[in-house]
Parts: sequence; structure tokens; C-alpha cells
Amino acid sequence: MNWVFKDLHTIDLEDFQYSRANITGFKIVETESVLYEELLNETNYRLLRWKENTIDSLSCIENRFSFQTSSAMLYDAVVLFSKALQDLDNGKYVEKFPVISCDDISKGTDGTSIINYMKSNKILGLTGLVHFDGQGFRSSFSLDILQLSKQGLKKIGAILPGRYINITDIIEPEVTNQYSLEHRKYVITTILNKPFTMLKNSPRQLSGNERYEGFTIDLIEELSKVLHFSYEIREVADKKYGVEIDKERGIWNGMVGEVLSGTADMAIADLTITSTREQVLDFTLPFMHTGISILFKKPTEKVKSLFSFLSPFSAEVWLFVMAAFLGVSFVLFLVGRLSPYEWDNINPCRQEEKIEENCFTLLNSMWFTIASLMQQGCEISPRSSSTRTAAGIWYFFTLIMISSYTANLAAFLTIEKVVYPIESAKDLAKQTKIKYGCLAGGSTKTFFESSTITTFRIMKEFMDKHPEVLMESNEKGKEEVYKGNYAYLMESASIQFLTERECNLTQIGGLLDHKGYGIGTKKGNVALSAWLSTGILKLQEEGVLHTLKERWWKQKRGGGKCVEKPSGSVRELGLGHVGGVFVVLLVGVLLAAAIGFLEFLWKYRKFSTSQDNIKKLMVKDIRFALTCSSSVKEVHRFKRRKLESSQSTMADVNDIKFGSSDFSSRNTGLSIKQ
Repeated sequence: MNWVFKDLHTIDLEDFQYSRANITGFKIVETESVLYEELLNETNYRLLRWKENTIDSLSCIENRFSFQTSSAMLYDAVVLFSKALQDLDNGKYVEKFPVISCDDISKGTDGTSIINYMKSNKILGLTGLVHFDGQGFRSSFSLDILQLSKQGLKKIGAILPGRYINITDIIEPEVTNQYSLEHRKYVITTILNKPFTMLKNSPRQLSGNERYEGFTIDLIEELSKVLHFSYEIREVADKKYGVEIDKERGIWNGMVGEVLSGTADMAIADLTITSTREQVLDFTLPFMHTGISILFKKPTEKVKSLFSFLSPFSAEVWLFVMAAFLGVSFVLFLVGRLSPYEWDNINPCRQEEKIEENCFTLLNSMWFTIASLMQQGCEISPRSSSTRTAAGIWYFFTLIMISSYTANLAAFLTIEKVVYPIESAKDLAKQTKIKYGCLAGGSTKTFFESSTITTFRIMKEFMDKHPEVLMESNEKGKEEVYKGNYAYLMESASIQFLTERECNLTQIGGLLDHKGYGIGTKKGNVALSAWLSTGILKLQEEGVLHTLKERWWKQKRGGGKCVEKPSGSVRELGLGHVGGVFVVLLVGVLLAAAIGFLEFLWKYRKFSTSQDNIKKLMVKDIRFALTCSSSVKEVHRFKRRKLESSQSTMADVNDIKFGSSDFSSRNTGLSIKQ
């Protein structure tokens, strides 16, 4: 399959370098020019400053910015237009250009002059020489032809002016003699690190390859079956992964050094693929992806709070419950005063008494609502339909809220909350109480040394000032973490293995970077690395790599010991969870108020009197209810009006409650005549 791109220089093709894909592209941008480098450095500097001010996650990947073809052409167009304006200004005095609408057919006075200046000018821009012919077409430009190789993008020719193609180099596809690689014995260097390479626990003396077990040991065995080769495993002498110890002579230590010196044919371990190592080694496709994370000891003290009983509900819900309590209490108080059926004789034995009392005072109403909210009884009971409606809705509200509170409180009390002093690498960099370090002479240390992000630079300076935080091995780092007040930076794959077995350890935050583990071979031996990559791809497609990881991370050597049972996250209930109950309560309270007002009107309708007096008495009674001045009032008796039916008898006298405590027959009259 062939791909052709016009912005090939802006695409990261690292994953395709060893895939034998024939990727060809064209490039008009002069990426080797001084102008391009100056603009690129300035742009990357501004982007870096912007990242430092706006970054939220420390797991971002540092990518250099590159100009796309469209951006480079736009830059050249603006520069050419600017130069044309300068030439026009030098040729004649231009005070200002007239404003021209795009919808108008009129033309500018100097448009033709600007076009002529642009046609006649020549500039050296990001896309090379910019020059136009008499018809306004660009001429005298060239396109570079790029092709992907093992070393990256390579120029193999150019399209010159006049549509002439000049091919200067051809990358021939590499033909691998598979049979020359098979049935050979390879020396493999590795390093002890759980669960990749470990010594077997056996009561008998073991020798050779059978001494080892682990993920990479099984990986080698599976590859040998697929690719038909034999191998000999050797431990690296200095127990190092490999860093450049002498840059002038290009000397490396560890597994990388043994491959470079020819002591080993390949290095198989949790060997990270980095840019510096790729300069001296050929890596296969990654057989596992990982990233740097933080290993930390779990706090032993749990969080305790005197007010943990408030945890089931959010602060917003508690405020709404308090508002509902006060609101319903006040509505009960007002409806009780307005409804004539909530007024009763103080002394039932003396019916001639003209003084009646209302039990729903403000304090009694609050006592009634709080008692029902706390699931307790109360000696006050509503008698009218309106107050009973309000009470019923309040009972429903308390039923839902108390049930929700009880259920969520039980969940909160059974789950102990643990608070960690740090939550990310940014927290580590901001404090000095907790020390942190990594493996000395590994890819993790190299990551901090080459990073340009402020947080990682601070961490690198801290580790340089305190060399004691750098560990000889991951096992030493784990022991230091157990001592407390120490965070160890290592690959997440190893952290996952430890946290599956060491229940007092945990991983803090996400990944600081993204990388992979690969098999390293000697530089230039492309056939061997490509051959091994083919085997890795086959194992990946068949699910063998996934099976191996499940075996060594979750099953072997005590795996699965610290797997936490999924209990679900217990969260406080917010208004979004119980908001519907408040809506029902509001509707019920409004309904109760409406029923209370209808009861008030119905009581007056049953009496015969003039419309003017009725209105006066109703207004007076409403004022008395709203003034909230007293829970006792005098009762006035009226004769019931004649019914318009065949009945002609007089009805018994009913009570009308109105007026104030100083109401008297002197100012209202004792009766209303029919």
C-alpha cells in the first residue's frame, strides 16, 4: 500500500519506520532554511510558555510544532503583500485606502498597482523563492520528494521548475532472508526485575535458561516457537539497563552496552524505547506500553470527622431541607389561621363562649413539622382539608428524605476514607516534606533530564541536589517507600505488579509520559529487528501477549491478593438526586394554600347577608389572619340564609370567625337580617 502526503514533514512516523510501508510525500516548505528555524524556535518557545501557564495534566507529551504547507504559504503571501504596499508607498504618497465592500462591484484606486508590484517582486520565504509570471501564476519553485526509511524521512529527489522530476536516490525495499535468521542460537542479555525476569524458586539446583521465569522469559520462549530459533539467557553483568557514560567515545553501560559490544545479540527486558537508545540500537515494535508513575505507601490513618453525619447530603441539599422546614411551618401557620375549621372553642363544655382558639401557632407549626421530620409523634393534629393536605405532603417529603439519608449514611460509615498527602507529580514538586526519586541510570532519570516542563525540571533539580533519593534497583526503591515519606518514580507496569501483591502500596496519579518496551538489537541489523517484530505482531494478534500479562500480573507469584472488591463510589446526594421531592413538596404546599382559601370562601357563602358587609367581614378576617397577632379571637353568630329550594325552615346558627381580639358587637352589629 502506498501513501502520498503533502505535509509529511509534520507527521510523527516513528511507528511506521520499521513496518516496511512505502510512504512518499512532497514538501514545498524549506525546513532547512534559516528563516524556518528562526520562526520555528520562536513559535515553539511561545507554545512552551503557554503550556506552562495552562497545563492541567502532567501526562502531556512534548511535541515540537511544525509549519504546515498552508501556514507557510499564508506567511509568504502576507510578506509579499506587505512588500508590495511598501513599494507602492515609496512610489507615490498614499494617505489611506478607500473602504470597498465585497458586495459592491466598484474597484479600488490602487488595486492594479498592488497586483503589479506583487507580480514583479521576489522574496525568499518559507516555501522557497516566491515569484509570479505575467499571468499571475507562481513560477520558479520546486517540490522535494520524501520517502520514509528506517532512519526517518529521506529526500530522494525533487520536482523542479518546468515539471522536471529529478530523482537523486532510491530506497530499495529490504529483502530479509528469513532462513538465515532461523535455526540459530542467540545470546540474550536481561536484567532481574519482577515480573519480567525472575529466578525460579526451586529446591533443586537449576542451570541455564531453566533458572529464570517471568513475562519476558515466556515471551522469548513463544518467539522461539514462532520464529524457530534457540537462545541462551545471560544476566547483565553490571545490573544496569543502559545509559551513555562516555558521550565522546559513545560508551554505554548495562544491557545496551553489551549489545553494542557484541557480547549479546539482543536485549530483552523491561527496556524502554527512548530516542537516545534508538540512536545506537534498533528496536522492535513495542510488546508492552507503559509510562512513568508514582509508587507511594498508603496512609494508615483514616480520615475522621466530627460532622461525618452530614456527609450523606450535600450542603446545598441541607440548605434546601432547612428552607423547606421553615417554609412548610409558615404555610401551616397561615393556612391554619385562614381556614375556619382550625378554630375551636377553648371550653367545649360552654358552647355559649364567643372565644375560639387556633392550635397552629407559629411555634406549634414548627414543632409539628420538626416532629414529623424526626419520625416522632406530636399532640397537634390538623383538622381542615387544607392543613391535612400540607401535612400529608410533608409526611411524603420526610419519608423520602429520611430513607435516602439513612441508606447513604450506612454506606458512608462502612467505607473508610483515605486522604493522600499527594495526588500528582505537581504536588510532589510543590512540597519538600516527602522525598522522591527514581532508578539511577535508567530511562526514568533520562526523562527528567531531557524534559522542558517546569514541574519536571524542578523534580530533576531536587534529585540532583539529593543523590541519596536515586536507587540502585526497583527493589531498593520499594523498601524506601515502605519506610515512609518517600515516593518512587517508576514504570506503571512494575507498579501494577507491586500493588497487586503489596496491599500497603498504591499508585498515585496518572502517567507522566507514554512509552513502550521493546527488544533491542545492534544498530544496522535491521533484518533481525524486523524479523522479531513480525513475531511480536503475530503473538499480539493471537492474544498471547495479553495472556502472558494476565498470568504474571494477576495470577503468578501471589497475584490478585490486593484486588479490591468493586464497591462503587459513595457520593453525597446532591440536589439533582432529590430535587423532585422538593418539587412535589412545593406543589403540595401551594395546593394546601389554595384549599385553605376555598374553605374560607365557602364558609362565608353559607350565610345570608348583604354583599357589602360580607366583603368587609372577609377583608377584616384576612387581615386578622395575616397580622399573626393572636391565636384567640371572638366568634360572631349569624343566621343561616334561606335555601332556594323547597325548604323554608331556618337553619341553625353557624360560627363565622373574623375580626380581632378586641372585636365587639358595638362596631359590627349582632346579626344580619334576612
